[in-house]
Amino acid sequence: MRQWWGKLLFMHWPVSPALLRPLVAPHLSIDTYEGQAWVGVVPFSMWGVRPYFGPPVPGLNSFQELNVRTYVHYDGIPGVWFLSMDINSPVARWGARQFFFLPYYDAEMSLRQQGRKIIYSSRRTSKETPPADFDAAWTFGEPLPATEPDSLDFFLTERYCLYSAYKEQLYRCRIFHQPWPLRRAEVSAHDSTLLEALGLPEPTGDPLLHYAEELKVDIWPLRRVVKGARASALEAANASESLG
Repeated sequence: MRQWWGKLLFMHWPVSPALLRPLVAPHLSIDTYEGQAWVGVVPFSMWGVRPYFGPPVPGLNSFQELNVRTYVHYDGIPGVWFLSMDINSPVARWGARQFFFLPYYDAEMSLRQQGRKIIYSSRRTSKETPPADFDAAWTFGEPLPATEPDSLDFFLTERYCLYSAYKEQLYRCRIFHQPWPLRRAEVSAHDSTLLEALGLPEPTGDPLLHYAEELKVDIWPLRRVVKGARASALEAANASESLG
């Protein structure tokens, strides 16, 4: 598939790996930067969604989305693990759950822009999960320098695959895009129960912020990477890792 992502805010807080371990597939290792795990809340818009060799479908190619994510790796390949994903399209939610095994939920969402200020709101409406609300207003500023591969900014934003799991099997989806054109951002208002709905404590301190105006993204088919007895061995190894 091909998509455009934009009006996107990365909000990141450090978190203990032990708090994340019950929320991440046991096949995966939690990725850390200098021993610290991170959780991200990412509101954004998505448009131009279409099959790679086909046109967009009117009414089904533009959405708002709100993700809670952390970072993992498997066989040395780093990626994103989504803890929750809210979207204002029931059809897109159904397709992502059915074909990518991702934790999407229905939500009522809105985005308004006033110059460089963006006001974003989300109210989860799915009944099969705890309610979760999100309200934020931010202003974006000047472009940031390109991220360096060994930097925290690179660790948090430059991820080129996602992982999902279904029936004790692990899947990987490759994602291609140019490096994020990051900008400075300042949040003037923020109220959220997204982490609370996952059983995570409310973060302390200000988030680390990055903004991106737009980016073209290509998404490859989902591939199974582990199953059966090998999965059980990995579960045991990661359980030992979390205890250690």
